Amino acid sequence: MKNMLKLATPLLLTLLAGCASWNVPPPLPGESRAAVEARLGRPTNVYQLPTGTELEYATGPYGQATYMARFGPDEKLISYEQVLDAPGFARIKVGVSTQQDVLHLLGRPAEKSYLAIPKLQVWSYRYKESGVWNSMMHVHFDQDGIVRMMLNGPDPDKEERRFFR
Repeated sequence: MKNMLKLATPLLLTLLAGCASWNVPPPLPGESRAAVEARLGRPTNVYQLPTGTELEYATGPYGQATYMARFGPDEKLISYEQVLDAPGFARIKVGVSTQQDVLHLLGRPAEKSYLAIPKLQVWSYRYKESGVWNSMMHVHFDQDGIVRMMLNGPDPDKEERRFFR
């Protein structure tokens, strides 16, 4: 038993250290970009904006959150927010917003697909609708990269599979 405990202890400590990074307190406005990156790690993407820089922290293709850290020209944090939610999606304007706008507002999509008949490219984002339901928001772009429609529904990868016999 003691030998198993000795073998398991390093593994357990490694797992706990990994979990600790998930509970890092969010950065506060005014913090420097260097301090934010030191706390949160390397961003999944960096966007240069006319008003400053934006760091994307996406939780991966099956994650339901993407955090955006927005910095002013002085490299001080202006805002840090989870953007895959109703207010985040409401910032997208059908007929006006471009693919670049959507990247800056929501970050990278979990999936990309193409609908041949209407000739629309679709970017899909996983999120929790009202903080409860496993959902996907599908943003459809025309050939010019303009948002033409947005549809949401259940996330098929997180739906319970029901088989009838």
